[in-house]
Amino acid sequence: MEIILDHILTTIIYIAASFVLFLAGKLVYQLFHRKVRVVHELVERDNLAFSFAHVGYFIGLLLSIGSAVLGESYGLINDLIGIGIYGVLSIILLNLSIIINDKLILSRFDIKKEILEDQNVGTGIVEGANAIATGLIILGAIHGEGYGAGGPVVTAVLYWLLGQGILFLTTKVYDWITPYDIHDHIEKGNVAVAVGYSGAIIAIANLIRFALMHDFESWVITLEDVAIDVSVGILFLPLARFLTDKILLPGQKLTDEIVNQENPNVGAAIVEAFAYIGGSMLIVWAF
Repeated sequence: MEIILDHILTTIIYIAASFVLFLAGKLVYQLFHRKVRVVHELVERDNLAFSFAHVGYFIGLLLSIGSAVLGESYGLINDLIGIGIYGVLSIILLNLSIIINDKLILSRFDIKKEILEDQNVGTGIVEGANAIATGLIILGAIHGEGYGAGGPVVTAVLYWLLGQGILFLTTKVYDWITPYDIHDHIEKGNVAVAVGYSGAIIAIANLIRFALMHDFESWVITLEDVAIDVSVGILFLPLARFLTDKILLPGQKLTDEIVNQENPNVGAAIVEAFAYIGGSMLIVWAF
């Protein structure tokens, strides 16, 4: 009985520490976005685009905090110190990632203007997906950092940089395999394109997470793992589109549903996103 009570008490302490980190993540978000009035956008303006982006950030934050909480226990005090160090690191990396992704992944238009002024739901969805994808990458980077050159914190940051670079390259591949201009359609408010694109981003980030979560042995082994998992994922993207056309949407052409009609079919895009994310889960389980 005493062991059970001790376990429950320890769990409560870990949850409390996670809530503190979550609050810190909220405050850091406000520091990085000082001009954004969150309550005003959510309640007074009913800004759905901002809601998607903001909730995506919190999902990414949750995944990032999870990277600090997961793993073996080294005693309550040591665990709390580790949660504090890696929790703060994960929050900083998440917010830096959002800024980097805004500049690189959706570089052809002003993200803040699209979300706050134009209330572009498609842009909000992609912004939220970027945060979720980054959270997955941070989860893998910190959970699998090991003891490379420079120590575990340096290795975790290098893992994060590696993951961010691969995510950027993957978005370029996805843009290349789709028969339409993703940026153009998202800027025009095509929610269907944004949903499909977001599914691809999250799917690849899940594969990056899986590759990075292996314990660090050497950079050669790490790069081999990442290269294999991500290559499989990139090859799977066009296959997933094909399977969506032939199996999940028989008799219909996905591109026609998403971009070649007056009202883009968001439902078809959700099926496409499911195909990407579901496929990434199958790949992870198979490996």
